[in-house]
Amino acid sequence: MKTDDFDFELDESLIAQHPLKDRDHARLLVMDKTTGEVCHKMFYDIVDYLEDGDVLVLNDTKVIPARLYGHRDGKEEKVEVLMLKNTKDDIWECLVKPGKKMRVGSKLIFGDGRLSCEVLDVIEDGVRIIEFFYDGIFEERLDELGEMPLPPYITEKLENKDDYQTVYAKYDGSAAAPTAGLHFTEELLDKIRNMGVYVEFVTLHVGLGTFRPVKVNDIEKHIMHKEVYSLSRETADVINRQKKLGKKIVAVGTTVVRTLESAIRGEDELTPKSESTDIFIYPGFEFKVVTSLITNFHLPKSTLMMLVSAMSTRENILNAYSEAIKEKYRFFSFGDAMFIKE
Repeated sequence: MKTDDFDFELDESLIAQHPLKDRDHARLLVMDKTTGEVCHKMFYDIVDYLEDGDVLVLNDTKVIPARLYGHRDGKEEKVEVLMLKNTKDDIWECLVKPGKKMRVGSKLIFGDGRLSCEVLDVIEDGVRIIEFFYDGIFEERLDELGEMPLPPYITEKLENKDDYQTVYAKYDGSAAAPTAGLHFTEELLDKIRNMGVYVEFVTLHVGLGTFRPVKVNDIEKHIMHKEVYSLSRETADVINRQKKLGKKIVAVGTTVVRTLESAIRGEDELTPKSESTDIFIYPGFEFKVVTSLITNFHLPKSTLMMLVSAMSTRENILNAYSEAIKEKYRFFSFGDAMFIKE
């Protein structure tokens, strides 16, 4: 299967630059994963597709203001640092631009100098291992100096950092938001709970894989970067029990799919885990946990397009995307949503 098989054309005017004021008023394209049949709804209509005993699973990772702009000690040239993964204490895996001059021992200063860093190791493609030094509390320095790491296709400045955060975000660590969850409000989640639907959480901190394009034409040769996830005993038990009862397991976002399908690999049922995953899901993958998916519209030729195609078929997904484009849905992180149902 080729990367070009997951390509489509999109007018830039359909790329959402701002979130909606009312999160759950996004549009919702509902697609039957078997037949490919689609219909058009509003996101708050998701309640019509959930039933008593189903499990809605969300990713409660919290995006940190991980994009920093600084300069090398004694130089004026601006350097961008995108924090991807905390490896130990104040040591982070980071994406640095421009990266060529950032050799081992290079130092950067941010703001008034209350935050600085030094390159400890060179990995690849601008990726560096960096140690941060600061006065006071690290999280406070990030809040003061860092920006939310919006994707490059969002060119307008974010007025409120919380707009790129789910209402249930809890654990710091992501370099990007699990964007399917941005459509939920506290009120909508309460309504879903009151219907008898289990609302459960996993944690996967989104890292470099989100920003890395597929550079090979044969998708099976693409290598995913590892991301850290955590699945609790409570969530595992609820999903195992309800799945045995024939209830739907609805993943909110591709990160939840990757977490659940990683956690069950090689096992008959889910068990609590805290580890890393490099799972790559594309058509032909056999899902053992997830039955339905709430997701946003993704970039062409991306691993996310491949994952959602695995939930149905490549043809069904591309047809649904064509319909969304014709109906002028809003695309990508701040855009509208899609529900792939049984």
